[in-house]
Amino acid sequence: MAERLHKVLSAAGIASRRAAEALIREGRVAVNGIRVTRPVVLVEESDLIAVDGKVIDRRPTRRYLMLHKPAGFVTTLRDTHGRRTVSDLVKAVPERVFPVGRLDCASEGLLLMTNDGDFALRVQHPRFQIPKTYLVLAGGRVTGGDLKTLAGGLVLEDGPFVPRAVAVKEARDEGTWLEMTVTEGRNRVIRRAMRTLGYPVRRLIRVAVGDVRLGTLRPGRYRDLTAEERQSLMNYWKKYP
Repeated sequence: MAERLHKVLSAAGIASRRAAEALIREGRVAVNGIRVTRPVVLVEESDLIAVDGKVIDRRPTRRYLMLHKPAGFVTTLRDTHGRRTVSDLVKAVPERVFPVGRLDCASEGLLLMTNDGDFALRVQHPRFQIPKTYLVLAGGRVTGGDLKTLAGGLVLEDGPFVPRAVAVKEARDEGTWLEMTVTEGRNRVIRRAMRTLGYPVRRLIRVAVGDVRLGTLRPGRYRDLTAEERQSLMNYWKKYP
């Protein structure tokens, strides 16, 4: 049965669907030796698809990784400015895995990587509402009033932001550690929310996605998800409607 090219690339573990569309538009994909630039092109199972001149394996071994991303790494597979990317940290993985969602360059913590497009879609699409939990070091002492305001929601330049949960973990001279859980993936939304209240974010560490926790995994290291962790993420919306 014919399928759209960008979906085939995602299912083959080349990139997420959105990133696959970009690859096609950049002219890096060929079907049966002919370069294509339209993601909606339909391909058959017998068609040979190549990315950057290399024929892809349409039935790869599936990999599901948890990476502890350090600060200073960009969440992308390639960077035109020469910055370090998360792909540099998983070079030993024989399969071509891509990031599931975003974690900005200055942020740290749990980043999922896979070559399973359906898994990536299920975990990161807003309609599934899988929560992400962060430890946030805010500069200064966060007052009770500001904490209440944050919990009730703020209006940012791109719309309302309401965290699912927020609590003070510890107050130190260097600032206030908060634990915050959100269910959306807007760009730098936690940093922008805290800045609106007058608190710069000094550190931002993602510690959990759904029920899957970073635990003691060290910065720069990765491990395969367990079967239980994978199923927990795939079925999260069933457990918590």
